[in-house]
Amino acid sequence: MELGLNLGYWGRRPALDMELVKAAEANGYSTVWAAESWGSDVVTVLAWIGAQTSTIKLGAGIMQMPARSPAMTAMTAVTLSELSGGRFLLGLGLSGPQVAEGWHGEAYGKPLGKTREYVSIVRQIIAREGPLAHEGVHYQIPYRGDDATGLGIPLKLITHPTHEIPIFLASIGPKNVALTAEIGDGWLPIFYSPEYTGFREALDKGHAAADPVRRDKLIVAPAVQAAVNEDISAARNAMRPSLALYIGGMGAKGKNFYNDLACRYGFEEAATEIQDLYLGGNQMAAVAAVPDALVDAVCLAGPRGHIAERLAAWEESGVDMLNVSSTDMNTVMTIAELVNG
Repeated sequence: MELGLNLGYWGRRPALDMELVKAAEANGYSTVWAAESWGSDVVTVLAWIGAQTSTIKLGAGIMQMPARSPAMTAMTAVTLSELSGGRFLLGLGLSGPQVAEGWHGEAYGKPLGKTREYVSIVRQIIAREGPLAHEGVHYQIPYRGDDATGLGIPLKLITHPTHEIPIFLASIGPKNVALTAEIGDGWLPIFYSPEYTGFREALDKGHAAADPVRRDKLIVAPAVQAAVNEDISAARNAMRPSLALYIGGMGAKGKNFYNDLACRYGFEEAATEIQDLYLGGNQMAAVAAVPDALVDAVCLAGPRGHIAERLAAWEESGVDMLNVSSTDMNTVMTIAELVNG
């Protein structure tokens, strides 16, 4: 099981600890991942890190599809890949309707069809086997709409890529997970539980539909919040705010993918309470309502011995790369010691 360092996205102020990144690189972490929501962008952060490191891979976890056309994503991916000597991993995701429509001003659309077309276009551009042409439901290239000038022509990427660029997809719903296994090189699940067996059916379905070249080669790379602390209560408490934010606040009633996931894990009552409190403006109570059992199911929180036991469960569940979400040097180094020896 490889290790990745998941930096997430910034809050109010820039938050990038290069000493932590360099320590991770020196202690066996294979990849550093950055993210974006509606604040810091992922590309600039990875470029900054890439210029100050030499071996660690640079993972976009994720680049939001509504924020960029497929062509812009492909251009950016090739640029980062070539500048870093082939260290770039392209993680993609649609985010959610609130962000796609409320921030980027793009229709959320039908996620399965949109993702399939987007990935196909990006791969076609990077492959450079011919000028770009795509006629789909969500994307038409060259554009032929009623307001088109008619002057658009198929183009081919000027830059010749010299490195492969693996495409990872962020997904948690069964249909999206199956699509990821079918068309992706890697899977970036959030709030993954190693004991939950429900993902297996979706993954198997996707593998069965995949191109033979890609079949059964999916890199499973979940992000896990982590805190090494001899006080297990304090460690768990450090995990609760993020869980409450996503389960309670990242979406609306009936349209919150993270809340749905918690329900599939068997925490329906708690998920409903967390969401009601969070959307009702009582965020502190929502944080307190996150049960210990849910924290333990999806996080690594507690003393060193407890973390060691839980790490075994993650590896046995089929995880290929464990992306540790922490800015604490002790946590990051302790997990490196436990996994890499």
